[in-house]
Amino acid sequence: MIRDQLGEALRRALATLEVEPMPGEIHLERPARREHGDWSTNVALATAKKAGWKPRELAQAIAQRLEADRPAHVERVEIAGPGFVNFHLAESWLHDLLVEVVEQGITGYARHDVGAGTRVNIEFVSANPTGPLHAGHGRGAAYGDSLARVMARCGYEVHRENYLNDRGTQMQLFAASLEARRQGREVPEGGYQGEYIAEWAAEMPEGVDVLEWGEARAVEDHRHTLARMHVHFDTWFSERSLVDSGAIIQTLADLSERGVIYEADGATWLRSTDFGDDKDRVLIKSDGEYTYLLPDIAYHRDKFARGFDLLIDVWGADHHGYVPRMRAALQALGHDPAEFDVEITQLVNLLRGGEPVRLSKRAGDIIELRDVLDEVGPDAARLTYLLQSIDSPQTFDFEVVKSQAMENPVFYVQMAYARIRSIKRVAAERGVDRVPLADADLSLLTHERELGVLRSLSELPDAVLAACHDRAPHRITTWVRELAGAFHGFYHDCYVLSDQVPPALTQARLWLVEAAEIGLAIGLDLLGVDAPESM
Repeated sequence: MIRDQLGEALRRALATLEVEPMPGEIHLERPARREHGDWSTNVALATAKKAGWKPRELAQAIAQRLEADRPAHVERVEIAGPGFVNFHLAESWLHDLLVEVVEQGITGYARHDVGAGTRVNIEFVSANPTGPLHAGHGRGAAYGDSLARVMARCGYEVHRENYLNDRGTQMQLFAASLEARRQGREVPEGGYQGEYIAEWAAEMPEGVDVLEWGEARAVEDHRHTLARMHVHFDTWFSERSLVDSGAIIQTLADLSERGVIYEADGATWLRSTDFGDDKDRVLIKSDGEYTYLLPDIAYHRDKFARGFDLLIDVWGADHHGYVPRMRAALQALGHDPAEFDVEITQLVNLLRGGEPVRLSKRAGDIIELRDVLDEVGPDAARLTYLLQSIDSPQTFDFEVVKSQAMENPVFYVQMAYARIRSIKRVAAERGVDRVPLADADLSLLTHERELGVLRSLSELPDAVLAACHDRAPHRITTWVRELAGAFHGFYHDCYVLSDQVPPALTQARLWLVEAAEIGLAIGLDLLGVDAPESM
């Protein structure tokens, strides 16, 4: 990569100047404004003081050394501000990048190893198995699965997990509602009213355990709906299994041995204030019932016991206040708080033509995720859920998502891929075969639209790394939209298959199209979205 080449050149320059101590890392980034160059480094600012230099003087000395021993592709080196070193590169670096993209392909390009050796458990969706998934679950599903894809591309060993809250009052009410509907009675007070209860009750065989059957039916419904979004789990973990295995009792014993629980007012408390919580938390109520916290602690303890190094939970907005107590509980068990991360998804507001969507008749008081997928399609739904950071509420307008217009970001991105496939189909129909990459004259790619596609492709490795580090898959969505925009511009201004285009340029552009396809395919795969052959 060009960053590695520039970094090595900077290290050689610093060594020649006998700068001590040498920096452990040399930071290179793309300037916000193109006129400031293609790459920039603050190494002089970061190193000068300890090395006994003035930053700008060190930057000037580095620039002089680089001019004397100019790295490949570097046209000139400039000093900016208090000591930034800016590199202006020849277009040849982008031609080399095209070769890199094609040779590494979908499996190799924009892949990192920063997570190598780290096992991460990503828990997401985790809906109560008492009914269908609602539209809000779609956002958490898209986010969690795409985060898993991004982290896997960065070398992490990723495990996707869904936690089933299948113990307690809500499960009992669910089972009682099913049984009542099967017998033709009204559901009990506080029970589940949706029409799906009557539908499922009608399916239920005689003589089965209603709770067991109802949970299995709900899980199968969840599994089928999520599969439509290309979301699959390695583990569906049952809360009831914690009770059956004795994990909750063992967790209490561990906490007691560490001296972090106590008895007061007939209840058992966790001394969570010792670990940054704003108050101590009840684990067992005075009537002997577990609070929600105790099984959750046992569950996370179980994750660590299974050998995971990092736990990432994706929770809904209503769980925001729960984070400090869970982090305190894990610290009480002796875990580093850095080993536990919670990502909070904000609410999704469903609109149709700017007006709020009415509630689902079948599910009662929710809009089912299946209804969203039926209306706009899984790909459009998933990409829409990933358009922005989960930190902010999202507006999901059915009419906008379904529109076949370039203003629709979903259509905009998929149309770019469809155009790529169209060019390749036409080339095949006309019998235009690509020459081997080594025989293509890539130096002919000098049009700003061509270079724009290549510059976008050069940014994918950084986008993947940033999305992983910041737990932000929407960065990939942003990048995909930028590449799509660059390709649409190329498609409009640069003919590939035309009698007016010299054959050598056609060959170079066909390889550019190939590289763009690889980049879009990687991005769409990270987002869990199919790449369409046509629109």
